[in-house]
Amino acid sequence: MPQELSERTIALVKATVPALEAHGLAITRRMYERMFQDEAIRDLFNQSHHGEAGSQPKALAAAILAYARNIEGLAALAPAVERIAQKHVGLNILPEHYPHVAEALLGAIGDVLGEAATEEILVAWGEAYWYLAEVLIARERLIYRGLAEAPGGWTGWRDFAVAEKRPESAVIASFVLRPADGGPVLRHRPGQYLTFWIDIPGQHPLKRNYSVSSAPNGESYRISVKREPRGVVSGWLHDSAEPGTALKVAPPAGEFFLRQAQARPVVLASGGVGLTPLMSMLETIAAERPGLAAHWVHGTRDGATHAMGARVRALAAGSGGAVRATTFYERPRPGDRRGEHYDEAGLIGVGWLERNTPMGEADYFLCGPKPFLRALVGGLARAGVAADRIHHEFFGPADELLAA
Repeated sequence: MPQELSERTIALVKATVPALEAHGLAITRRMYERMFQDEAIRDLFNQSHHGEAGSQPKALAAAILAYARNIEGLAALAPAVERIAQKHVGLNILPEHYPHVAEALLGAIGDVLGEAATEEILVAWGEAYWYLAEVLIARERLIYRGLAEAPGGWTGWRDFAVAEKRPESAVIASFVLRPADGGPVLRHRPGQYLTFWIDIPGQHPLKRNYSVSSAPNGESYRISVKREPRGVVSGWLHDSAEPGTALKVAPPAGEFFLRQAQARPVVLASGGVGLTPLMSMLETIAAERPGLAAHWVHGTRDGATHAMGARVRALAAGSGGAVRATTFYERPRPGDRRGEHYDEAGLIGVGWLERNTPMGEADYFLCGPKPFLRALVGGLARAGVAADRIHHEFFGPADELLAA
């Protein structure tokens, strides 16, 4: 562990909380402007989080504010620290990258706060930054070592090729990936994601995370990707990534996964393409934990967008009653038949979960868009589900969830 922060540093950082509340987003936007002047640093990041919506600057502003508020009791931030470390490993962030962030952050604080950013304040924030950086670097070193030493494991970028491509719905396609060297691959934890380095002509190198949607098998991975309306990478995958296409892939990462020793019943609840990490969990339960009680609850717009429905029904039918599956269509089409294509009309709600799932004992694994997660994460907590039984994954920086 790094050397503990002094009481003076803690007091100075806490004193900046009002300024961070008022100007945190301006600081993080300015920080990224400074960092991205160096193209090598810019290319480390997933630029889809830095567009018009600016979700990454918002997420970082919330994280910095949380750090300042909790600097006396950082144990409260342990889950956030683990999430950041996993993201960094997926992006192949290394110790030598941290000084660039420090310089940009302190420079941005000075730019935005002006005379209020005294030398004493900047020194305190420098010490606070490096304290957290050393915690992250130590954790990331352990993760990298574990990945390198595991059977089929690797660090950095490994060459894969698309072995199979198949449509799953009008908007989702699956891609089976095998390593170009023909060797084994690390058995991911069901729920984890892969990070991709994508080279598209006319674009900077692009980074994207996609959840593995298959059970671990030691030989290949499957990802299932939704075509986004303005998605450069998702559109390229759908239109151009045919069998044989080469992709650079970082090893599996992420802290959202089904535990090997899972004993409590599980509820796998998803919205839209959020089903992908939960599909990995469901296939793993069917293959390795056939007696584990599981309830699959999936919501989508209608039959055209419903992905992997036949696969889910087959897994449930072969489970001997251990797996139950319920599908919600928000707006069923005239040809969508209740009882055949879907089970419930409308949206998944906490009230329905309370009536139809073992809320007093189950672990809830949730993945979907922001409105879905805001409704269910908070709703389950208000219904009395303990925090350690609510697990969620969010595609992108969890800015609003973190702030909440």
